[in-house]
Amino acid sequence: MISSEIYYNRLQRKFRRKINLNLSRIKFFLKKKKIDVNKINGEFLQVVGSDGKNAVIQSLLAILIQNNKKITTYTSPSVISPLDRIFIKNKFISLKNFRKLGNYLIKSKAKLTLFEALTLIYILTIKNLKDINYHIVEAGAGFNKDSTNLWSSPKIQTITNINKQHLDLFGVKTIKDICKIKVASLSHNTHIYIGKQDPKVMKIIKKILKKNPSKKTYYGKDFKIIKKNKSYIFKDKKGKLKLKANQIHSEGLWDGVALAVKITRDLGVNNKTILKALPKIRMRGRIEYINKGKLRKYLNKSETLILDGAHSLKSGLNLRNYLLNIKQPLYGIFGIQKNRYPNIFIKQFKDVFKKIITLKIPNTPNSVSAKKLKEICKKNNIYSESASSVINAIKKISSKEKKTIVAFGSLYLISSFLKKNN
Repeated sequence: MISSEIYYNRLQRKFRRKINLNLSRIKFFLKKKKIDVNKINGEFLQVVGSDGKNAVIQSLLAILIQNNKKITTYTSPSVISPLDRIFIKNKFISLKNFRKLGNYLIKSKAKLTLFEALTLIYILTIKNLKDINYHIVEAGAGFNKDSTNLWSSPKIQTITNINKQHLDLFGVKTIKDICKIKVASLSHNTHIYIGKQDPKVMKIIKKILKKNPSKKTYYGKDFKIIKKNKSYIFKDKKGKLKLKANQIHSEGLWDGVALAVKITRDLGVNNKTILKALPKIRMRGRIEYINKGKLRKYLNKSETLILDGAHSLKSGLNLRNYLLNIKQPLYGIFGIQKNRYPNIFIKQFKDVFKKIITLKIPNTPNSVSAKKLKEICKKNNIYSESASSVINAIKKISSKEKKTIVAFGSLYLISSFLKKNN
């Protein structure tokens, strides 16, 4: 039987994997097929930003499901299977339906990018559903010309942390340009929630949104989250809420949770439901501890394995700050894509790891070779060694020494680890 990975590879061959931001192709297809996305049943919640989108989405999903709402989500990239990009009510899309809709697009001979094809598979999946309360849609790299910028009046549009990711993709040089791409095209008939930002970025966002008549809710002014001892206290005009979830480990992730708590509070979800949902939030590959699975057989019982898809300077700093609180010796397994500024990225971890094993990300053409990453580590005075595979990397570190091993640098790298662990 064909697997989801094999079929996804077929889609990659049929549709261009290279990102080419342009709304004309997907709009042409929708018009030709007479599909009006604004008539799809259910409210749309869109999540736009550079970092932290998954934290917001998974938090929204857990809270709204706890509140007995029917939800769909569209996210990227996939972490374990291509099917996990599309979630319908209580499960991911089936391979049968994924193939059926994928084949439909292939037969249409529509000229699309891969991301546009996946967006259409999601739209075709949800367009006739009648009992959905909310559709949570994650934007791609940008937003102004992104294939998810289709809804004229979504219920909510959320802005997570914006930083200098994808400068090369957009062909721009400044954070102001990035903000314009992600913020200037937001709907004029929605409720915009702006998450925690660098003060300079927040100032730019406020200036861009000044002419947007939509209602706006800002982190800092309208809500905030504060760490107090080992707890997190959420505050808004409705009062304080003490948040607790042992599986959420870093302040960066908690910023995303806070944004989701504010949104769901405003949607009428009560405090009891929110608090009950928090322990159920699952963020795969975001400071995720691997306590069971096939990878554990390559590890000593005294060794801890953490997987984190940090790949930007912001998410890297978030990971660094978390790791500095771990008292055990730290060892890294590092793989990253060429356009993620590997030299600048790894500088943040100069004094964190005793040793780093470099690894080319499996099945990812634009990833940096293990040899090149080793050279970059050496340049930054970081002791390193290269490995040929995920298992080889673990074996090069594992011993009887009590330690924490951290795989980091890319969600695609973490995907490779999680697939080996299943």
